[in-house]
Amino acid sequence: MNQAKTIVGPLDRVKILFQASNPQFAKYTGSWFGVVTAMRDINRQSGVSGLFRGHSATLLRIFPYAAIKFLAYEQIRAILIPSKQHETRLRRFFSGAFAGVTSVFVTYPLEVVRVRLAFETKEVGRSSLRSICTQIYHEQPPRIVHSSSAVAIAAVPPVPRSGLINFYRGFSSTLAGMLPYAGMSFLTHDTAGDWLRLPALAPYTTTANPKNADAPPILRYWAELLAGGFAGLVSQTASYPFEVIRRRMQ
Repeated sequence: MNQAKTIVGPLDRVKILFQASNPQFAKYTGSWFGVVTAMRDINRQSGVSGLFRGHSATLLRIFPYAAIKFLAYEQIRAILIPSKQHETRLRRFFSGAFAGVTSVFVTYPLEVVRVRLAFETKEVGRSSLRSICTQIYHEQPPRIVHSSSAVAIAAVPPVPRSGLINFYRGFSSTLAGMLPYAGMSFLTHDTAGDWLRLPALAPYTTTANPKNADAPPILRYWAELLAGGFAGLVSQTASYPFEVIRRRMQ
């Protein structure tokens, strides 16, 4: 999984810049070739390393995130689906959703750090991983005052609220998006696996389980990739609006 994240790292950074409306890259968002143009500009200004800005936090996050998600999924699935007779699409959905929420809650601070690093485009005085963490920890939100005309941000002393809570900024939208994302991901993957095991396709997509002849056949590697890719496409599409909101809040 780390290899996959490294391959798509440049695309992920451009996505963050677009979603968070970085002023320097806002002009590219309306173009079909905006992603390519933005990557070219980043490479020209900062070199290849600029395309992987924030990737260190991604690598720190991905191992515990994936480990917790799949561990939690198996445990929650065993509770919600104790036997084959209890297996339904709704139970599959909630098994994946609860597992996703668990893994995101544990690793969310690293996600906030990653977004901050990827959003930064200044060439001089770049923030390090440590300085970004210190900055987030000590940030305080401005006080919002209500006027007769509109809600405005006043230049008054901020409301004291710093500390670890800042690393969970935008978590509410993440929670709203994780339910459809993780739920649809596991549901779609399991459903696609069932389709690929249908009698008409099984001779081409499966191989016998060498450890247990009575167990369901194992999907071939390309069929597993197909099921995983389809699951990722569906789940990402279902949760994308929440992801845009989350980036703005982080």
